[in-house]
Amino acid sequence: MGWIVAIIVGGLIGWVASMIMGRDASMGIFWNIVVGLIGALLGGFLGTTFLGVDATLTSFSIPGLLMSLLGAVVLLAILNLIQRGRVR
Repeated sequence: MGWIVAIIVGGLIGWVASMIMGRDASMGIFWNIVVGLIGALLGGFLGTTFLGVDATLTSFSIPGLLMSLLGAVVLLAILNLIQRGRVR
């Protein structure tokens, strides 16, 4: 059951991050889920390592969601930089 919730929340976080970064039209639901899940891993790592925020994937919390969103936005910024040569 936890994986289903992670996929749904990851999809929502990926969708919000793609709207923030202006890539919503070029991404489908599959890529929103992928970006959301990888962003959650990246945000959990950044939050735990550098900010001291408990942003692990095993616990559901508001700081964890915010760090996941931040990780997804950072991931999309890196992808924009690689694909287009600018962050946007």
